[in-house]
Parts: sequence; C-alpha cells; structure tokens
Amino acid sequence: MKHQKTYNALELQTGQFTLIIEGPLSAKEIETYKFHEGLTAFRPSEKQKKALLGIADLPEGRIIVARHNDTIVGYATFVYPDELERWSQGKMEDLIELGAIEVAAPYRGCKIGKNLLKVSMMDDAMEDYITITTEYYWHWDLKGTGLSIWDYRKVMEKMMSAGGLIWYATDDPEICSHPANCLMVRIGKRVPQESIQKFDLIRFQNRFMY
Repeated sequence: MKHQKTYNALELQTGQFTLIIEGPLSAKEIETYKFHEGLTAFRPSEKQKKALLGIADLPEGRIIVARHNDTIVGYATFVYPDELERWSQGKMEDLIELGAIEVAAPYRGCKIGKNLLKVSMMDDAMEDYITITTEYYWHWDLKGTGLSIWDYRKVMEKMMSAGGLIWYATDDPEICSHPANCLMVRIGKRVPQESIQKFDLIRFQNRFMY
C-alpha cells in the first residue's frame, strides 16, 4: 500500500491568537519549529518533540500540528498500532491509529482539537484507511479541566466526531475495564469490505460477545 500524504492547512482565529493548523509535516519541517513547554501529557516536552520527529518520517506516520507563530502548541499523531496492541494483530496496512492528540493548556478552549482532526481528514488518502482511537479515562486531564469522567467523555466524543470518528463496540479487555473507556472509528470511503470484516474479527474475539 502506498502511503500518500497531502499537505493541508487552515487558519484558526481565536479571541487572542491566530493559529495555523497544518500537516502532515515531515520531521525536517517539525524541527524548524519550537515546541510549547506545556505539551507534557505523555512525556517532557523535549522528549515529546523527539517522539514526533520519529513518527513523522515513518511511511504511514502523520503529524498534524497547531502552531502560534513558530511554536507548536498542539498536535495529533497517526501511526500503525503498537505491536503489543490487539489492533495490530491483523497486520492490516489500511488500519491506522490516532495515537495522541494534545493541546497546551493556555490554548485549550479554542477548538484546536477539532480542527486538528478536521485538517487530518482533509487528506483524501485517509479514505483508504480505517482510523481508530482508543480512549481511556486514566489518560484524561480530569484534574486540570475540573470535568467529571462522563463530561470529559462527552467532550472527547464531540471532538472526535469532527474527524468523523464514532463509537464502535468491542470486547477488548482494557476498554471494557471501565464504561467510560471507548473505541472510536472512522472507516474511509474506499476501504474494501474485506478489510472491514477483518477489523470486525479483531474488535470481537470472544464469540459470546457477538
């Protein structure tokens, strides 16, 4: 499968800032930008920037960023599922995972997450993929936002819907370990039925769950 990547961008006007949402970017392009020190949800900001650089030039890797002038203040990553995850079992070339989406605290509330996903799906090549994301409540910034688990879940679902991702059932033990956890999926228009059926077999591996 050829991994085509077509650059797209939009300008997002907020009350205080003018932001550029753009991508997919290459590692070389990301290297030219500063990385906001508040992007620490997964690891310290400098290490997170290095992680993005590693993903950007993978054949299937996609990095979409939000930047304020020359500083990246938010990003979304798309990559093949980790080898240790259930979702990699089928070795599907047309299944890609929204691995991370993060926005620095001073820039939250500006609909950056929604627009990162919107720009991600502006690339026609995404119609060849099943795009998934796994949402676990223990990754959510409940303390920082002051939201309850269920209110945060509603925010996540609304944001993901901007990229066309919707809730899908699964018997994955980690997702089933808490009712707020969920699998969200977008099936591209050109994904063959064979791939959809293969994905269904990955989603449900215990017959009694059908």
